[in-house]
Amino acid sequence: LLLLAGPTASGKSALALALAGHCQGVIINADSMQVYAELPILSAQPTAEDFNLTPHALYGHCPAERPYSVACWREEALACLAKAQEQGQPAIVTGGTGLYFQALIQGLSPVPAIPEDVRAGVRQLQAHGTATLANALQAEDPAMAARLRPSDTQRLARALEVMRATGKSLLWWQAQPGTPLQRPFQTVLLMPPREELYARINTRLAYMARCGAVEEAAAFPASALEYPAAKTLGLLEFRAFAEGALPFEIAFAAAQQKSRNYAKRQITWFRGQMGTDAICPDENSALQKALCWL
Repeated sequence: LLLLAGPTASGKSALALALAGHCQGVIINADSMQVYAELPILSAQPTAEDFNLTPHALYGHCPAERPYSVACWREEALACLAKAQEQGQPAIVTGGTGLYFQALIQGLSPVPAIPEDVRAGVRQLQAHGTATLANALQAEDPAMAARLRPSDTQRLARALEVMRATGKSLLWWQAQPGTPLQRPFQTVLLMPPREELYARINTRLAYMARCGAVEEAAAFPASALEYPAAKTLGLLEFRAFAEGALPFEIAFAAAQQKSRNYAKRQITWFRGQMGTDAICPDENSALQKALCWL
């Protein structure tokens, strides 16, 4: 089991493909945006050719309007890992979502499943606006409300669901220990120099625009704009261009800046949470470290 992490546009997917080809392994997605079916270009999912070259899992399998969480991902990822282990197949978990890696390694707090009637009641509140949701959480779970941004619809809804379903704050559940990963693994952090990474981001965005990212953004369902999938880098900017709200140059520059800001946050998180010992500044050093493990 190899965990291959790093910021957006660092070259993880190409490296994972090379490694999987070398060891006849399976690649398991650990990027929270690459799970969505509607966004193969903007989320930089592997191509059809990549899928034909080696087995991939958890890419593009989730509709944008389906509630999908880190708990959903961990359950599916563990099932994929178990299947690979049964088949004697090396597994490469790769992506840029730090929370996914953390959940896989450390486990998650055992929050019970939310009954559908509770979830439906929270959705009704959400339909009246985020402020209504925030006010309800403030009244029922002020400690958790103080931890969240009043505009963070997804987390507000989750916290309110947990409080109503269990009678305990999400804070209490988060303090309960999870079950850590029960098998050996190696972590590789692919972290190119900052300026090189920013240049890659610019190049990839331009490539996406040529390959249909604008059309993909325009076709993204309006009903899903309140869901996490809408956080995909470049989606709102290219959509604004497609709708005539922004000139392409301004939309493209805004997508570049948002991508750079996101990459900076990823770098900070990975350094702080996964340690500097795993950092590799280029593909060659990452390849050598990974091959020594696989």
